[in-house]
Amino acid sequence: MILIRSAIFQVVFYATFIALMIAGLPCLMLPRAATMALVRLWARVSVWLLAVICGLKIEFRNLHLLPKGASILAVKHQSFLETFALITVLDDYAYVLKKELTALPFFGWYAKAAEQIGIDRDKRAATLSGLQRRVREKLAQARQVVIFPEGTRRPIGAPPVYKPGVAALVADSQVSCTPVALNSGLFWPRRSFMRRPGTVVIEFLPAIPPGLDKRAFMKTLQAAIEPATDALVANAIAADRRLEEVVAQQLVRARTTDKTSDSPAPARA
Repeated sequence: MILIRSAIFQVVFYATFIALMIAGLPCLMLPRAATMALVRLWARVSVWLLAVICGLKIEFRNLHLLPKGASILAVKHQSFLETFALITVLDDYAYVLKKELTALPFFGWYAKAAEQIGIDRDKRAATLSGLQRRVREKLAQARQVVIFPEGTRRPIGAPPVYKPGVAALVADSQVSCTPVALNSGLFWPRRSFMRRPGTVVIEFLPAIPPGLDKRAFMKTLQAAIEPATDALVANAIAADRRLEEVVAQQLVRARTTDKTSDSPAPARA
């Protein structure tokens, strides 16, 4: 049954995406607010489809800790789900994403129209300098900047690999950083077709104020996100032991990921 529901969701999810992106093409010629409204509609429809087709709901915790206006959110990244689920609760967001994504048809067009932040991760020094400038611009517009501090999705059970870019952004902008923990990888696993029923929890944690040196900031950020994420994963498994199978599969992928990244990778934003 999960397999059938997952297949139906995949078809409807991407069909809805394509339909909305085609219908919304006129938004690309309008002010940014039009594109933001269309993308927010897509995000809300996608969350609704998950609940109706897959029985997968999303719970946001501590929404009172979600800052309004200029701020940086450092989000744990386990699946594609959080990238669109967060849009439903953010006011005026700007995601830090790979520049390659902005070159994609439709997705890239709307990312540019919504003035998201594409970065070239192969040009580290130039990228960080340009990223700092662009983040300052977004913050000056009272926007919420979203960054995934590990740079990519990590399997559940994989050792955390936090990149120093987020510390540089906080030090440069002197705004607070709100950590975000989640357990989405249990229900929408990385590189998996399956969409499992249950409740994804996305939890906002107390903000880290500016002023810490970069090393202290990174230690504080990881100490906030990782235990909270582990607790959310453990609580979900306690409620549904079938999720242990997902964790076992993720651990295998985590070991594979570690083997392919034994040599130190360049620090990325």
